[in-house]
Amino acid sequence: MKKILFATTALVATAGVAAAEVTIGGSARFGLGYTEGAAEETRVEQRMRVNITGIAETDAGVKFEARMRLEANEDANSAISGRGPGAAGFAVSYGGFRLDVGNVSDVIDSGDVVDYYGYGIGLTSFLEQSSNGALSLTGFGAGSQDQTTIKIRYSVGDFTVAASYSDRVAVAAVAPSAGSVGNAAVTERQQYQIGAGYNFGNYSIGAAFGSNDNAGVDDDFWAASFKGSVGAASFSVLASDSDSQADVTVGASLNYDVTSATAIRFVVSDGGAAGAETAYGLGFRHGLGGGVTLAGGVGQNSADNTVADLGVSFSF
Repeated sequence: MKKILFATTALVATAGVAAAEVTIGGSARFGLGYTEGAAEETRVEQRMRVNITGIAETDAGVKFEARMRLEANEDANSAISGRGPGAAGFAVSYGGFRLDVGNVSDVIDSGDVVDYYGYGIGLTSFLEQSSNGALSLTGFGAGSQDQTTIKIRYSVGDFTVAASYSDRVAVAAVAPSAGSVGNAAVTERQQYQIGAGYNFGNYSIGAAFGSNDNAGVDDDFWAASFKGSVGAASFSVLASDSDSQADVTVGASLNYDVTSATAIRFVVSDGGAAGAETAYGLGFRHGLGGGVTLAGGVGQNSADNTVADLGVSFSF
């Protein structure tokens, strides 16, 4: 991704050089999407994301970052919506250590140790190897957040460990009864995740465990993945489960480079919620140069409906 440098400052001292900068970069896509049975089966797919990142580094080499996102998407009935600037996420890193705080991803969503999503199908990755899963994950995004997430990661050689914690308090008004004043209902959700991963050659394995305490109701979950590459083929395999799922979710995805510019992808996801059908799909991606990609695909989702899309994405 190309980044445009807006401002750079440098502080020169006898101990070394400290520098700060602000960068902007993002991505966009547009095309057509189809979902059988939806109120609007065929839609104009469109999205633009802009990430604004501020970076500073101390004389001792400790790196500080802050990031927020702006985003615009299509909405129901051909409407268009925009969000942002979103809540900020912060990070500090040194060597193999990194601490993230605020609007940031948790252990599983970040991909630090588990490849949860794999190789998505189509322009929008409308099918992924985790599509039948129902894990409660937190990711970085545009707009406000109803929780603060803290994530710690440490890497040494090919081994990585990570842990995250989030705390959310929701307050909802309660209608007053006759002769009384209104009260507020307060619910709290706490979540933690911990995981580890290891890379060996062209392969990697990882696993993570987490638990939600949602207003006193526990929901434990886990995810494990194995991925790698053999020649022109790259693959990923996932297993995940939670107390709220009826069955273990198992999924796999494959990316095969036909040429240096063209790749085909296949995804399958099974298990998950009670009554969920096997989700599967086939797609392609073709690089047009300059960071522009033509992508599309077709498949069946867990509701047994046909889904498809086709369009162009690009980064800047």
